[in-house]
Amino acid sequence: MSQPQEIDKCFDLEVEPITIGEVLETAAISVGHKPVESSDADAIQEAEKRCNTSAHHVQGGGLAGTAQAAASFNAGAAQNVNKITISDVLLDAVSKLPHDKAVTCEDAEEVKGAELRGRTEAAARPGGVADTMTKAAKVNLQD
Repeated sequence: MSQPQEIDKCFDLEVEPITIGEVLETAAISVGHKPVESSDADAIQEAEKRCNTSAHHVQGGGLAGTAQAAASFNAGAAQNVNKITISDVLLDAVSKLPHDKAVTCEDAEEVKGAELRGRTEAAARPGGVADTMTKAAKVNLQD
């Protein structure tokens, strides 16, 4: 066997696609210190819905329910110190999803649309769920 073929064989690794759960956990790290807003809750709800294999229906509770409750609480909280953060909701997200799946471009678009409907700004939160989902979909396309 020639040298280049041996090197190619050594680096011929199976790369697993990035999953929605991993995206949520990444957002928990990148913007985890930010309080949960309704737009974040909407993006989390759509992401969880995309993971659910039973006709894209999110059951009560779960990440989506927790995120919605956090956004409602935060809307009435007087100070940022008392607000529930994104990391409070999304930490260990993979284990909280009923089913995890690889991120697709369709998933990213739907999550982005859900987040943007709830934001006053015309762009997704940098480092947030929709932004990270879009980046993950692009990486998954390259694999």
